Amino acid sequence: MMTNHEGCRRAAGITLRMHWRQAGGVALAMVAACLMALPTAGAKAAAAPDFPTRAMRFIVPFAPGGPTDVAARVIGQKMAEAWGQPVVVDNRAGAGGNIGMALAAKAPPDGHTVLFTSSSVVVNQTLFSKPGFDVFKDLVPVTRANTTPNIFVVHPSVPAKTVAELVALVRANPGKYSYASPGTGTTGHLSCEMLRIAAKLDIQHVPFNGAAPAINSLVGNQTPIGCLGLPPAQPQLKAGALRPIAVTSAQRWKQNPDVPTMVESGFPGFVNDLMTGVFVPAGTPSTIVNRLHAEIARIVMLPDVQDRLGPLGFEPVANTPAQFARQVREEVEMYGKLIREANIKSD
Repeated sequence: MMTNHEGCRRAAGITLRMHWRQAGGVALAMVAACLMALPTAGAKAAAAPDFPTRAMRFIVPFAPGGPTDVAARVIGQKMAEAWGQPVVVDNRAGAGGNIGMALAAKAPPDGHTVLFTSSSVVVNQTLFSKPGFDVFKDLVPVTRANTTPNIFVVHPSVPAKTVAELVALVRANPGKYSYASPGTGTTGHLSCEMLRIAAKLDIQHVPFNGAAPAINSLVGNQTPIGCLGLPPAQPQLKAGALRPIAVTSAQRWKQNPDVPTMVESGFPGFVNDLMTGVFVPAGTPSTIVNRLHAEIARIVMLPDVQDRLGPLGFEPVANTPAQFARQVREEVEMYGKLIREANIKSD
């Protein structure tokens, strides 16, 4: 059975092959009716609304002031200026980011609700038995807007100045040392667990509710060793209140060029960056996904944006939706394996 469109195309093709006198009024009328019924590019363009048509909502599943929140606000301000629509940052902290991420996953898929999140979006797929969302089914990757490394730090009273010295110190004092992280399942925690497993260390984890309290504990020497995102650690590093040991990025960070990587420190493959990931709800049209990607990619490369985010430890990435989707799958697998090996549980 032919569809209406197939019938119209066949009728049009037959009539065009016929001599006009032979076609007659009936055939011409049929072609005209079919041409009116067939969808056209112009009709699609006229039917599709402009985007955005109202205020944008950036959901950040963490408290204000953190790395993800800062990046979202800087990008949001530039997007509002370019598109002429307000951008509202909606902080929905709780459950390791799951509350905000699940909220974004259930939002209308029209592009007006955008999720700005950290690596928790991939970690939580394994860390929690019921995170409340499925990163593969409920969210569409837009781009990895930027990235920042985690950094291993120690209190200045700790004699170790390199990873090798830190490993030797902890091995010589089994059970004596503890390390601080911004919380269970954060990439800072997972970085320390990667080191603990690789170097076979006897060291205790002390999780905190965010980077700020973890830094306070480190500066106060309650927990002399720690690993956290570079942005919140930068002020204490510059002040000399904490000593950097190594960054978890693939290359040295341009804002901290004297700090070696974990790979340089003798741990091949030890790369564990903290991302600012941008997602939209599943079902969002690809045209909107691509437009969001293009605009965010433009914004993060602006010199004044890099001047604001660079000193905090951010590096622009802005990869394509396809590239980002591939990274998401790889990181879910990587972190899942680590979480199972370290027997980390959050619920």
